[in-house]
Amino acid sequence: MDILKTGANVFLTGEPGAGKTHTVNRYVAYLREHGIEPALTASTGIAATHIGGMTIHSWSGIGIARELSPYDLDRISSNERIHRRLTKAKVLIIDEVSMLDGQMLGMVDAVCRAVRRSSAAFGGLQTVLVGDFFQLPPVSREGRAIYAFRSSAWDWLRPVVCYLTEQHRQDDAAYASLLAAIRCDGVDETHFELLRSRVSSREAVPRDIVKLFSHNVDVDRLNEQALAKLGGEAKSFMMLSTGPERLVEALRRSCLSPENLKVKKDAAVMFTRNDPERRFVNGTLGTVIGFSAMGHPIVKTRGGAEIEAEPMSWNIEDQGRPLASVQQVPLRLAWAMTIHKSQGMSLDAAMIDLGSAFEYGQGYVALSRVRRLSGLYLLGCNERATQVHPEVLEQDRAFREASDAAAAHMVSRSVAARAAAEHNFIAACGGRAPRKSKDGSAPAASFMEKAKEENAKAYARWSPEEERTLSSLFRAGVSAKEIARRMERQPGGIRSRLKKLGLVADKG
Repeated sequence: MDILKTGANVFLTGEPGAGKTHTVNRYVAYLREHGIEPALTASTGIAATHIGGMTIHSWSGIGIARELSPYDLDRISSNERIHRRLTKAKVLIIDEVSMLDGQMLGMVDAVCRAVRRSSAAFGGLQTVLVGDFFQLPPVSREGRAIYAFRSSAWDWLRPVVCYLTEQHRQDDAAYASLLAAIRCDGVDETHFELLRSRVSSREAVPRDIVKLFSHNVDVDRLNEQALAKLGGEAKSFMMLSTGPERLVEALRRSCLSPENLKVKKDAAVMFTRNDPERRFVNGTLGTVIGFSAMGHPIVKTRGGAEIEAEPMSWNIEDQGRPLASVQQVPLRLAWAMTIHKSQGMSLDAAMIDLGSAFEYGQGYVALSRVRRLSGLYLLGCNERATQVHPEVLEQDRAFREASDAAAAHMVSRSVAARAAAEHNFIAACGGRAPRKSKDGSAPAASFMEKAKEENAKAYARWSPEEERTLSSLFRAGVSAKEIARRMERQPGGIRSRLKKLGLVADKG
């Protein structure tokens, strides 16, 4: 947050459950408190609906184009609506950048420069790229896709890497170690034994948990068959919409709730939105136990809560102005879904078929949806399921080192210097000045500053000697907590460094 508030271009990354979405939401709230409306975009329609924004293709005016000629740039620049959108923007956020082809990122950069008449990267916009390259890679219609970090636009942008290293999803140390091993290409026989211990037959899988498959045809067949087996008539909920048909159709395709939702009593369902009142999140599982007086499904979650699933809206917005909207009950049948559509969700339990995994990162995305090993039921698992792209492995080491350096640099700056940078950025964006405390004092020290005050080594660089000591202690069986005490480091910093060195730490 300290780095973002200075207006720096940022690549925000970290493993699933590290808090990327939470951090983005915090920053968006901060900008809006200061009168600045960020442009919220994502690489896919599904991801865009999660953040209440639009696809980067639509926002930039590029659409389905695969390359831009000088004529195309002139045409886009002459479009009054797009010209107004891009010139008014101050901050551009692109979520799920891992699924954005490098060529497309370059095209967005070119459009921003042309429309904003600036030679600066992305036309001088603060650009925040969010994602995890260990997850699903970009899709290319022809030829081999290029990762966004290989784009010349990435080089021009030179984003500050902010790598979130704390884990907030998995609370099972053994399972967390398996996922960490996949990220560092360190899967060994111990980890395969963990996976084999969770192999189940279809008959042994609990009836009310979601099933994840690689292909849509398997998902549709299983959901339809399971619903048909339930007694009684299905109750239908049709999606309502407002706005231009082109935008509405994009929302329909990306919304996880179907256009015609059919459910019955005892149907296994999953919520497809986050509830502002925090009663449920995108991925909360449950069973329909009846219908309210208003006719809405009443869902009993696996945690025992009974929730009336009332219609919610999915919107496409531009600078805070609604362009199109669809409204639907935020549910979908949850006997099965694709691994692709599960990205971004947290599941208490899931049956996963990785026997036909065909893409780097596909197995990792599926496995990292589940919070603990006891909630994992495997039908099959091929060799590709535990593999991540070698190019990503190499780049991840560079990202971690860059993040460590960025954190150390930020801590070295005084509170006054950071406050001045924040003030200057808000002023440059035409926003309100940062609020001060009632007595007019400077902003309070950040969490990094406080950590530095409590521990002089907090966020400090690691020397080769310290890394050798850390490796020796870990291999001797010393716990991360004890290593932290001996080396005067934080336990989170110890675990992060162990991951970087390719070792797997015990959470204790």
